[in-house]
Amino acid sequence: MITNIPFEAKHAHLSIFEPREGTLVVVPSLSLPQDELRRITGARCYEERLLFLLLTLKEPGVKVIYLSSAPVDPAIVDYYFGFLPDPDDARERLTMISLDEPDSQPLTRTILRRREMVERMREMLAGQDAWLVPFVMSDMEVRLADYLGIPIYGPAMELAYFGSKSGSRDIGRQAGVPMARGFGDLRTVAEIEDAVDSLPGERVIVKLNDGYSGLGNAILPKDDWNAIDFSADGETWQSFMAKFAERGGVVEEFIEHRPLFYPSALARITPGGHYDVVATHDQVLDGHVYQGCTFPARPEYREHVTRSASRIAKTLAGHGVVGIFGMDFFAMKTDAGYAALLCEINLRIGGTTHPFGATLLTTGATYDPASGLLMAGDQPKYYTATDNCYTTCMKGRTPADAIRAVEAAGLGFDHARRTGNVLHLMGAIPEYGKLGFTTIGNSREEADELHALTRRVLCPATR
Repeated sequence: MITNIPFEAKHAHLSIFEPREGTLVVVPSLSLPQDELRRITGARCYEERLLFLLLTLKEPGVKVIYLSSAPVDPAIVDYYFGFLPDPDDARERLTMISLDEPDSQPLTRTILRRREMVERMREMLAGQDAWLVPFVMSDMEVRLADYLGIPIYGPAMELAYFGSKSGSRDIGRQAGVPMARGFGDLRTVAEIEDAVDSLPGERVIVKLNDGYSGLGNAILPKDDWNAIDFSADGETWQSFMAKFAERGGVVEEFIEHRPLFYPSALARITPGGHYDVVATHDQVLDGHVYQGCTFPARPEYREHVTRSASRIAKTLAGHGVVGIFGMDFFAMKTDAGYAALLCEINLRIGGTTHPFGATLLTTGATYDPASGLLMAGDQPKYYTATDNCYTTCMKGRTPADAIRAVEAAGLGFDHARRTGNVLHLMGAIPEYGKLGFTTIGNSREEADELHALTRRVLCPATR
């Protein structure tokens, strides 16, 4: 029942992973620069990353309205219902809304064009205790929430700067956490030249403020700018600088230290301003492009990452940020021990959110801040996740085929042991032969072994 109590007071401790009641209006719109997005295979299907939120329907007081550009295969929805204690009851509390415009992006822009549909949704939500859960915030999500008359579980737009590369450096300084040396809020070639001259080493890294998944980066040798290496295929200096001038960016020292590790942290700030770090991960990268992750981050630097992430979360909470967000780090061994340097803040739901959410909701585990582990009773849980399993043999097949293959191999989710796989991104299978999955084990070794076995079952010709 809706009341006049403000959202931040009524839901001061609200977690989107474990709501007890209310209606989640899930808008997984990729409201990001579309030029970089087009470089991701099956990008539209990334709207399915938030389908793990269907698992919140295990609570009888929760409803979910899930919007998408194209219909979600019913086999995928049934698959998620299979994790719930009462699938029939959960089905009554789920509303799937497809716009049937798979090539129209981003999703929120298409929704806003459908004024009659927005009005029907507004009527549907009247009198309900509901909030909008966006994948990423933009002016479009703000407009949609205003039209619907519901609050947003996400940061206000005036705080979006803190999720940019320059804003990340600003917050890092405020929080007093170690960072790579560099300069932010740059836009011109002259400013890049000055930054390059001021930084140590033979190379620097240049980043667009709003780049994501490692796209929008360029490694620049100081002595030969013609040898610049762009993370995005087909990028040129001319096209990159046009974006840099428009969006701004940073120049930072290139960390040459080896071995170099790439941990990340996941944190949340509730509507009431309560903050906590909920997970650490080691990222799996192809060059600088995100491919997947393992939980938790290695013990050698886990505490360093957690400590810095907590200080950043506290600083962001002080600015009024709300929502789930990630922080990427570099970790390295020095003479004084391990160190972790802040790389960037992703002020949105990111690549580690759905593996964490899926594991939390399927195992019933809770995060132990002292150890940095997910604990299901006395049993720690580990997982290995990928967004990028490609297989030519799955191309042209269906999500149901992938589900059957995993279960036939005995690699589905074992409800008794609370181990096994949770599949996602299955909508990309027919056209691209691509899917993702999170493999949960009772040890690091078990999670890795099950994950490798699942790849051999699903992806015998991975690339």
